[in-house]
Amino acid sequence: MTHSTETTTHPQPHLTHTVLNQSAPRVDINEFDMNTVLVEAIRRHDAGWAEDELREIGAHVGSAQFQHDAHLANTITPVLHTHDRWGNRIDEVEYHPAYHRIIEASVAHGSHTRCWADPQPGSHVARAAGFMLFGQIEPGHACPVSMTHAVIPSLELQPDVAAHWVPKALSRSYSPDLSATKESAIFGMSMTEKQGGSDVRANTTVATPVGRGGPGADYLLTGHKWFCSAPMSDAFLVLAQAQGPGGEGLSCFLLPRVLPDGTRNVFRIQRLKDKLGNKSNASSEIELDGTVAVMVGEPGRGVRTIIEMVAQTRLDCVLGSAAGMRQSVAEAVWHARHRAAFGATLADQPAMTAVLADLALESEAATITAMRLARAHDEDATDQEKAFRRLATAVAKYWICKRGPHHSYEALECLGGNGYTEAFPLAMRYREQPVMAVWEGSGNVIALDVLRAMTREPASIAAFDAEINIALGANRTLDLHLERLRDQLGELVRADAATAQRRARGVVESMALALEASLLVRFSPAEVSDAFIAARLGGNRAFEYGALPDGADLAAILERH
Repeated sequence: MTHSTETTTHPQPHLTHTVLNQSAPRVDINEFDMNTVLVEAIRRHDAGWAEDELREIGAHVGSAQFQHDAHLANTITPVLHTHDRWGNRIDEVEYHPAYHRIIEASVAHGSHTRCWADPQPGSHVARAAGFMLFGQIEPGHACPVSMTHAVIPSLELQPDVAAHWVPKALSRSYSPDLSATKESAIFGMSMTEKQGGSDVRANTTVATPVGRGGPGADYLLTGHKWFCSAPMSDAFLVLAQAQGPGGEGLSCFLLPRVLPDGTRNVFRIQRLKDKLGNKSNASSEIELDGTVAVMVGEPGRGVRTIIEMVAQTRLDCVLGSAAGMRQSVAEAVWHARHRAAFGATLADQPAMTAVLADLALESEAATITAMRLARAHDEDATDQEKAFRRLATAVAKYWICKRGPHHSYEALECLGGNGYTEAFPLAMRYREQPVMAVWEGSGNVIALDVLRAMTREPASIAAFDAEINIALGANRTLDLHLERLRDQLGELVRADAATAQRRARGVVESMALALEASLLVRFSPAEVSDAFIAARLGGNRAFEYGALPDGADLAAILERH
């Protein structure tokens, strides 16, 4: 048999194509330096002294490693272990190590309590900016970070309790271990029950005094909590119906996971909630059965005590939604600047440019409003500032948090099919944004709270009116909106209760747009404020992003993003 000595050349296997026209990875960048709106805001609101640390945070969260950790924490989600291998009840939630790396870095940079540890003009602004930078990339860990921040004012109502717990909350160290001896603490809260939801006065959890009872005394709690977020926290504020001679009624209690002698408190985690988003952060149902807790504040005044915490977490909902909008815009603009179609980059095609610019307008308005509110929470706030923040925080919480989900969807669509996959971050963001609108009071609860504030605290509406009127005369369309808003508010005050409730959402929306527009007029370039006002308050207001008025300087708007 004869064999040929010639060799035949065959194609190399699997080399079917070269990847072209995909955007470069958006990693190893400084998220602070790239966020012009945020940089301007911290300087404007007296927090320029924190710029170096915020720049460190920006580099950290913009790194490939941090973004990978964020992806891991949201895909390898928490697991509940109710018992150990021998059958002992342990009630522990196991997180991926990436989650612990994320929250450790966030706490190390003071995203939880730096404003309380170092009170000075701009402290809340600096803390808010750091919180937003971390939450922009990984939002789930922001829940326990926010609750740890927000618990401080409530704890300080009970000095003996505060003396033990506040230094732990202020610590910049983090340990996931449950221990009575560690020097740091992460806090959670648990108010709602299955039968009541937002109507916490319908709670049935009972608190029985160990001795006489009263503020600072130990109680034993028995009942079921329908939502308990971050169940591996070191301590929680909870609401329960106090019994006994020390006072009765719905009261606030601090519940530690570990008792002073090192034993575990009774804290039975029944199951983890299977949530739409917020995957990296565990939320649970818990059973309390003779669980030790100490009363914080006056008996029967639990809502008044814990509302100090709620006021802070509502602001964090605004910060979280604004951070999510920033991520959505940043990812959409990055993709559009690196992707070409029909002979030009997407960002340079008029239809896409209009959508991106409109998304950027929404993000800038949210960020500027959030940072203005943060400044109003600083310790040097005047009485007028306090009155302003009381109403404006609720107004912003209602509107900005509601704008988040559709904003993230539109940004996701800018990435096309890539955006709809879990390999890119906007699918996570789309699932994440609705929680900000639900948590700490959904739309109707917040709208009714605005009505309550205007009725019970008339100084708040006067302060709000004074704030938005600073911009009076700068833009005719805004002036007309402010005039209509005054008419709306007058009609609302004169209306009966049912009519006022029915109109509340519309009025709160008008208030929110007035606040955003007035702040943009004062703090942003005219190209931004004019386009926002024309698109949101003008006669041709559209329901979808991308329908900006003729003449809007889209390039100038996008230059800031």
